[in-house]
Order: sequence, then structure tokens, then C-alpha cells
Amino acid sequence: MGKLDNKVALVTGGSRGIGKAIALLLAKEGAKVGLNYNRSADEANAVADQVKALGSEALVVQGDVGDAASARSLVKQVLDHFGTLDILVNNAGITRDMFFKKLTDEAWHEVIRTNLDSVYYVTSAAVPAMLAKNYGRIISISSFVGQKGNLAQTNYAATKAALIGFSKSLALELARNNITVNTINPGFMGTEMVLSIKEEVQQKLLTQVPIGRFGTPEEVAEAVLFLAADSSGSYITGQQINVNGGIYM
Repeated sequence: MGKLDNKVALVTGGSRGIGKAIALLLAKEGAKVGLNYNRSADEANAVADQVKALGSEALVVQGDVGDAASARSLVKQVLDHFGTLDILVNNAGITRDMFFKKLTDEAWHEVIRTNLDSVYYVTSAAVPAMLAKNYGRIISISSFVGQKGNLAQTNYAATKAALIGFSKSLALELARNNITVNTINPGFMGTEMVLSIKEEVQQKLLTQVPIGRFGTPEEVAEAVLFLAADSSGSYITGQQINVNGGIYM
């Protein structure tokens, strides 16, 4: 018996990195998983194969979560296929880092669209189904950057801080309907994006982390599972779980 048997989850940006780790752990605990991707079809299908190997069911759904029609369509596809939706993980996100004096309108709006608008579009499509069954778990992946700030990331920090405020307000609205809304705020993770930068830059980043290492996508996934499982997360809402090695306290 898994902690999420008979539950249905949707993970946006589920084809790689943190999203992949979340999808696999939820599947391992018994959830059927809707895997959203935008461009990386081969990677998404590979994750789906891993979900099936764990004995669960996967639905791969292409969609640009930053586009209202596309985002709402992918939620509809999950609902049409599985008949319900219990757990929503808003994970999709991008960076377009540059110092503010060089920041372009394009880089600003692209990050806002993908990291913040998407959460509104996907969540607004998922909430009616959760209200109908008086149950839901909404978990958004924010960042310590939304709490602490970071050089050359005003656009990214703005979106991640907004997710925290969004989640706190929505948690108040949905609490009486047995729907919890929380954020997880990772620190520097050992993802492909971080590990691809120069070694000396990696070491400079690590000097900021009291624990002295990068986190893993699997550690973020464990926090998602904690919030998603009825045995541990049912009385937690409007909160932030910091998985950051102590970089922000």
C-alpha cells in the first residue's frame, strides 16, 4: 500500500529535473500521474515509461503552461483521462538571468509568463474539480530566491515571491473545502542547469550553503510527498517548506 493509492496527480514540467523526481516518487507511492511537458517529448515519454515500471499509470500531456488555453486544456485532458484530480504540482519554470540594468522587456515577460501566469492558469482549471469532490492538494515549487533575493534574478525572484503570496491567499479561500495550498522553496539544486556551470562558479555558490552541498531533486520530491499524503499533510496549509541546505533561514 502506498501513501497515495487511488490518487491522481498532475506535475507541470514533469519531464526532467525536479519535476521528474516528483512524478516518480508520487508514482512509487501509488499515484496515477499526468506528466506535462512543453518541448521535451522524448524525455517525458521516458519518465512515463519509468512510472509504468513502478506499477502506476502515466498520461503524457504536451502543453505550454504559460498560455491560458493550452494550460487549461492540459488540465482538461488529465480530468478526461483519469476522471479526477487530487494533487497539483506547479513545477514548470524558467530563468532568464541578467542584471537589472540589462534586463529586457522580453526576458521579464517570458519569466513572468512561464513561472507565474502558468500557476494561475493551471490552478484555476484544477480547482473546480477539487471543489466538486471537497478534496485537493496544491503544491507550487517556489525558490529561496523569492524569499532572499539573488543577483541578476529580479524577474525570477518576482515570480517566486509571488507564488508564496498566491498560495497563502488561495489557502485561506480553500481551507474549508479540504484543499491545502503550500509552497516548497528549494535552494541550489544539483540539477542539470546548476551542474553545467563552471566548476569555480559552483564552488562559489556552495560557499553560501551551510550544509556545503547542492540539494537533490529527490529531496524536493520528498517534501512534495509529505504535503500530498493525507497521513502527513492534511493539516498543513498556507505554509512554506524550505529545502535549501540553510542558505535562507
